[in-house]
Amino acid sequence: MTRLIDPHLQNLSEMMKQMSDLSIQSANLAIDSYLGGQNARKQVHELSSQMMNLYDKVGDLTFEMILRYQPVASDFRLIRSSLEISYGFTRLSRYAYDITMVRETFGDLSDCKNEVIYTLSGEIKQMVQLAVECFATLDLDKAHELRTDEDLVDKYYNKHLPMLITMGNVKCALADALVLRYMERMADHAAFVGDSVNYIVTGARTY
Repeated sequence: MTRLIDPHLQNLSEMMKQMSDLSIQSANLAIDSYLGGQNARKQVHELSSQMMNLYDKVGDLTFEMILRYQPVASDFRLIRSSLEISYGFTRLSRYAYDITMVRETFGDLSDCKNEVIYTLSGEIKQMVQLAVECFATLDLDKAHELRTDEDLVDKYYNKHLPMLITMGNVKCALADALVLRYMERMADHAAFVGDSVNYIVTGARTY
């Protein structure tokens, strides 16, 4: 039997799917363009703007459902977490935009080896993809994997950031430090999606 809230939950699901797709697009485009020496600021800014528009719509819809339909506990956890996760998706796109701004602000970075960025970039892109899959399937194993991956990213970040101090090229060191920081924050938000999925399924959070 279809409940009055069900069409609205379906609408929420569709908007969250759009935000998931935009998260992957913006993260991949920002990282690939940075490493490839292209300026993708305008494209990623457009994706980020679309994300913010969807975030506002998700917020309006979630409050409407809570006020009008008094959802049961399982629906409430999904609705509340969707709002939190949608914010996380906007942050992912924002950090992707920040990465493109490094390329635009610093200009030619062809002298930079980007070894640290290359090493970490694949892990970050994989985490964003995994976060999207985790939410889509409410998979607790993927949620646990995201938290483990985030711990590894933190260890890598904390190990390699001090090494930039000894880099001879100040411009490259600053660019690498900024991009590393933005990617570390992207990992944090991806892991938070996993924590929110755990809350949806079990009612408890993990940190």
